[in-house]
Amino acid sequence: MLVLQRKIGQSIYIGEDIKITIQDISSDKVKISIEAPKDIPIIREELKLATMSNMEALSSSNDSVALLKKIFNK
Repeated sequence: MLVLQRKIGQSIYIGEDIKITIQDISSDKVKISIEAPKDIPIIREELKLATMSNMEALSSSNDSVALLKKIFNK
C-alpha cells in the first residue's frame, strides 16, 4: 500500500491515464476528482461490498431453491 500526502489542487496519477486530484479538505472529509477512461469503472467501496454481499445471497438462494426442488420432486 502506498500512502501519500497531498494538498488541495495537487494530483497523483495511477498509470498513464488515471488522475486523482484533491479538491477540498474539511475536518472529516476529503473531496477528490477522478479523471479516468470511460471503460474503467469507479465505484465507492461500500457499494462494491453491498454488491458482493447481494451476489453471495443470490447464489445461496439459488442453491436453496434447487435443493428444495430436489427434495419435493422425490
